[in-house]
Amino acid sequence: MLLLPFDVPVDPDADEARELLIQELSKPQYQAARPTLFDQIAQAFWEWLTGLQVGGLEGPPALGLGLVLLLVAAAVVVGILIFGLPRLNRRSAVRGSMFGEDDDRDADSMRRDARAAAAAGEWSTAVAEMFRATARGLAERTLVTVTPGTTASGFAARAGASFPSLESEFESSARSFDGVRYLGREGTREQFEQIASLDERVRGQSPVIEKVDA
Repeated sequence: MLLLPFDVPVDPDADEARELLIQELSKPQYQAARPTLFDQIAQAFWEWLTGLQVGGLEGPPALGLGLVLLLVAAAVVVGILIFGLPRLNRRSAVRGSMFGEDDDRDADSMRRDARAAAAAGEWSTAVAEMFRATARGLAERTLVTVTPGTTASGFAARAGASFPSLESEFESSARSFDGVRYLGREGTREQFEQIASLDERVRGQSPVIEKVDA
């Protein structure tokens, strides 16, 4: 029961009654009892959860399913923050400089260009393109990281560490690439076919070392 002041009119009119009520509710004990903004948000969230309808479910069953979905979504966000995006998306990010040249092509594009050059008898271009394709292919698989400063011989050494049985072929391929790229030598059909064969075998093998930074 509310205790009103003793000077309240015995029979107040409508305006006086409204004024007395406003004065009474403005007292600290009434203001302290008002719900805070957090209380209002929490209540609204709870009402949303309890009002969920999933399929033919509503109320408590839907509430439980809704909480599970929220937990799964939170786990996915945390996983992305900790481990990054899936490897499938990383492949599209493997672009940029390759052995001193800016190149945004993926490995498949480089292979097509290498075979087109070989079909035209342009063996120097075919050798260089196929070696780049091999390097980019390993980078896309996140097995060997090729940075802007990586040399052909540096890549070959680290790729050979991941594929020991092919170490000598990586070294030979790097020498062929350096010959046509920097020393002005003419590439040959044999060099192209050797690198193309190496590329094909690497694509079908698993590495001994999971990842090597170059």
